[in-house]
Amino acid sequence: MTRILIADDQAMIRGAFAALLGLEPDFDVVAQVGSGDQVVPQALLTRPDVALLDVQMPGLDGLAAAASLHSQLPTCRVIILTTFGRPGYLRRAMEAGAQGFLVKDAPPEQLIDAIRRVLAGLRVVDPGLAAETLSVGESPLTGRERDVLSTALSGGTVAEIAASLYLSEGTVRNHLSSVIGKTGTTTRAEAARVATDRGWL
Repeated sequence: MTRILIADDQAMIRGAFAALLGLEPDFDVVAQVGSGDQVVPQALLTRPDVALLDVQMPGLDGLAAAASLHSQLPTCRVIILTTFGRPGYLRRAMEAGAQGFLVKDAPPEQLIDAIRRVLAGLRVVDPGLAAETLSVGESPLTGRERDVLSTALSGGTVAEIAASLYLSEGTVRNHLSSVIGKTGTTTRAEAARVATDRGWL
């Protein structure tokens, strides 16, 4: 029996996935959680073979939850499910130890097949997204630039960003200037939009 954990912040989607997978005689949904920070505690409690994780969740996003799960329960296979087929998400998911990456509007049988394939030790990736990821390339942003830009999304001043990240205002300005250059934009708002669209944030 394959034990499955489902993590999605939308209860209706969690329920739909659980109902769908419950129709398979060899699948058992052992846990359902609505936030990323619940993934590891529930996984350690229920010991799933596969975890289906949404990318965008409160508490901890699915990519961070995948990395934590990979570290603490490496026997659990992870499939990232997302509404947002952003190329950068795929690359970050693979770096976090995920074995699969599918968009939520894929046919149900594709999800069932993906679970069986990752259990067999294979990787499963949405082919359209894989092609787009190769065409877009890796994120040019450093970890610190990503931190600064993510913090800037809330619209804070340079001083507020600096204070929250324990950096000098000059360092924050330098990082923002670098990000704007790398994204080919003219403002930090445009840079954030481009980085978000490409899955770099």
